[in-house]
Amino acid sequence: MLKMSEVVKGYATDTIQTQALQPFNLEIQQGEFISVVGPSGAGKTTFLNILGLLEEPCRGHYLLDGEPVLTFSDSRKAKLRNTKIGFIFQSFNLIPELSVYGNVELPLRYRRLPANTRKHRVLKTLKAVGLINRANHKPYQLSGGQQQRAAIARALVGEPSILLADEPTGNLDSVKSEEIMSLLLDINRQGTTLLMVTHDPVLALKAQRTIEIRDGILKERCARHYAARWRVESLTL
Repeated sequence: MLKMSEVVKGYATDTIQTQALQPFNLEIQQGEFISVVGPSGAGKTTFLNILGLLEEPCRGHYLLDGEPVLTFSDSRKAKLRNTKIGFIFQSFNLIPELSVYGNVELPLRYRRLPANTRKHRVLKTLKAVGLINRANHKPYQLSGGQQQRAAIARALVGEPSILLADEPTGNLDSVKSEEIMSLLLDINRQGTTLLMVTHDPVLALKAQRTIEIRDGILKERCARHYAARWRVESLTL
């Protein structure tokens, strides 16, 4: 379903060139759950942005459902992001002036769907994430966990086949983190491909596969091995 080969990402200034991601190959099947781990600054968010067509690699090939998406025009990429790819951010990225309903409805407005279709999808999605009673609330009236649920609803309302989550529990306490993780696992069980960046080895263990990024190098890891090494590194700090 998703295949990347010899993908490289670098950044250049007048005086220095940084290789954010070394050449890598990756295949992901529909419905997989993959955790992406590694230290801060290793390239995890850059990797996720390339998957989500928010950033361009310097070179390489990227097939999504058999289509060479890196060759698409900007408008075609934007349409693909709106229909096939959902994003969940650590900082929620909700629009403060809009209600929960308005935030979740926004991606469907970009598609210019009829009002009755938008309403049906929004209410269905809010019910699925447990926010139907908060539809008219503004983001500032919600707890952190509720804001993240609203962000998840916004990502899901377009019925994407791929969900990209960048530290979705990073701003939450342990109880709320478990609630959000349970919700994401339910979404994955229903067939949505899930890639989740996390610093939490306990959450990483819940994935079927784990990709570690260090110094821009991608390697597939045993999640239990990563968790054990993380505990050792934490004790030495």
